[in-house]
Amino acid sequence: MKQVVQNYKSGELAVLDVPVPGCKPGGVLVRSAYSLISTGTELMKVSEAGMSMLGKARSRPDQVAKVMQSVATNGVPATYRKVMGKLDSYTPLGYSLCGVVEQVGTGIDDVKVGDLVACAGNEHALHAELNWVPKNLYTPVPDGLAPRHAAFGTVGSIAMQGVRQGEPQLGEVALVIGLGLIGQLVVQLLAAAGVRVVGADPDPVRCELAERLGAAACGDPASAAVEAAVAELTDGHGVDQVYLAAGGGSNQPVELAARLCRDRGRVVDIGKCRLDLPWNAYYEKELDVRFSRSYGPGRYDPEYELEGRDYPIGYVRWTERRNLACFLDLVARGSVDVEPLVSHIADFDDAVETYQRLKDGELKAVAVLFRYPEQKEEAGEAQAPAVAVPAVKRPTGGAPTPARSAKTPVRLAFIGAGNYATSMLLPHLAQRDGVELSTVVTTTALSAANAQRKFGFAEATTDLDAVLGDKSIDAVFVVTRHSSHAELTRKALLAGKTVFVEKPLALTEDELAGVLAAVEESGNDRLQVGFNRRFAPLLQEARKRFGARTGPASLRYLVNAGRLGHGSWYLQQGTEGSRFAGEGGHFVDTASWLLEADPVSVYAVATSGNEDLQVVLRYPDGSTATISYVTTGAAGFPKETLDLIADGKVLRLDDFVRASVFVDGGVGRKRWVSSRLPKARDKGQSAELAAFIKAVRTGGPMPVPLESLVATTSATLAVQAGLVGGAPVTLARAR
Repeated sequence: MKQVVQNYKSGELAVLDVPVPGCKPGGVLVRSAYSLISTGTELMKVSEAGMSMLGKARSRPDQVAKVMQSVATNGVPATYRKVMGKLDSYTPLGYSLCGVVEQVGTGIDDVKVGDLVACAGNEHALHAELNWVPKNLYTPVPDGLAPRHAAFGTVGSIAMQGVRQGEPQLGEVALVIGLGLIGQLVVQLLAAAGVRVVGADPDPVRCELAERLGAAACGDPASAAVEAAVAELTDGHGVDQVYLAAGGGSNQPVELAARLCRDRGRVVDIGKCRLDLPWNAYYEKELDVRFSRSYGPGRYDPEYELEGRDYPIGYVRWTERRNLACFLDLVARGSVDVEPLVSHIADFDDAVETYQRLKDGELKAVAVLFRYPEQKEEAGEAQAPAVAVPAVKRPTGGAPTPARSAKTPVRLAFIGAGNYATSMLLPHLAQRDGVELSTVVTTTALSAANAQRKFGFAEATTDLDAVLGDKSIDAVFVVTRHSSHAELTRKALLAGKTVFVEKPLALTEDELAGVLAAVEESGNDRLQVGFNRRFAPLLQEARKRFGARTGPASLRYLVNAGRLGHGSWYLQQGTEGSRFAGEGGHFVDTASWLLEADPVSVYAVATSGNEDLQVVLRYPDGSTATISYVTTGAAGFPKETLDLIADGKVLRLDDFVRASVFVDGGVGRKRWVSSRLPKARDKGQSAELAAFIKAVRTGGPMPVPLESLVATTSATLAVQAGLVGGAPVTLARAR
């Protein structure tokens, strides 16, 4: 299928061939009929992409702050790879469309194949021939409403949420500053609610359009016309509400709002304009400044948008989906007229030219629609306190993996192509001789296309079964969200593939048992979990310098994990597990590797709110490892520091940039310190991948024994049980 994309680094726009998205449970696959260009939001994004790197940084200081934090945590090279990987990727455009349901996922019963729906979301209602849309981001189109009018649903919901924030009352007077697409819709919604409206915009054509659509008067904000109209309609008191629907860097809108708003009036920001509030003016009138967040309640809540969990109507009357349905109803009944807003309808194949004409100012428009081809293409198939450490039953059937010729490339497939895969794994594999990147499979079409373009995959698809059924693929990498790791690993093992799965292997004991059942059933134990730190060259050298030990050891591991940004999927604990369940295996594995054993018990305590954890692991020879996993520390402090103490020796690791070993010998003290700072924090990904590829090529043992992977996973899962029970958890080996 085709999709409109943009490269944020170069500014290039393209209509790209990408795989058809799979129809996942909880949503529908929609074939687009019309999609709407947001001439404000989208053109701002297009313009930013054309800026220099300095210009991009100035326009997004929030992202610059994130980059600086990443530098402090991961170092310059890793951050550079991550940032450039994001910039030099195709990103989607679009967030408002109407189309026909082509497939229905499990759990959906409110629409059927062939129904017309309006769709919302900058990840789901894209300028693409097909989109997968979750339940709370689509709504059926009322009978008789034209598809091109229903395509206005999302921007209409944005305007409606802004009006709701203003709480207009019958007979009030409102000022709308900025008469672009959102402003024109706000004017009509206010007029439909019995509010008299004054509009302000420097474009006389837009002013005339707003007056035709219900505004009492409109004019240039720099002229006296707007102020005179407000004075006449309000008897000089000022308007009850001001709606800021303008963009740009001028502070004129907020200054005009203060001047023309009545005492204790309301100012609602809908657009993205400068908000340097004149303190005296806003203070003296005690103005109520409010923000309108996109389409309404539910926006940016993954449980609402992705998992389909609705808010009870008694508590949240107007959600994203209910706003969307309400706006379509108003259009269907003629209370809002969107046809006069349609400046241009372009064929979807002409998308790049249309954007360029808008950017250059050749095409002056309030609203532009893409019209999609009527002919249908084949869509993709629907895709569907004692803790026992599971015993690893070695395969009773199946043949061992044969050794391969050194000249025969190892063919790899990737399931998932997110930030970690594209910044920490694929760059190493793409440069490695004897490796062929065969297929990348993702649930979103564009991420697969990006990975194919950047790393040279032979194929990109959303069809998982086709990949697992391809006998020419030697190994599968599972690099998806945590909740899918165990099931995808289980399927890949049953398909006879060698599997590399990023941590965690499993989020529950049942999931872990399912993976081991697949090992026993298939006769395939070729599994590696991405516990890369034991492969880090600096830590390997320090361990060698530390040497053998005779007595028990004490290990202290401080992980300054830091707080996650709002919206991070790591915070979705209901589906993705706790943060420690997700990444704690890294630290358990590192401790066990240094102590050369698997833990026999786990004791865990947490601060109030479970923000900081203290995890104590006990080992068979009496050694202990204490992992302090904290989120409340200083961002500038190193993320990982480790001390190993035994037999008069101390090994110290400082965030994978420096290591030292101190030894008290019979003839004095010895000290080894890594001679110089490495060029980058090397946490072992490259060496780990090399060991994995060697095992695949030669048919030799996997880099980490399966028993160790299972023990580490069980210990990580036992932390939650320990927190609940408040006592040490014995890791009893199952028999």
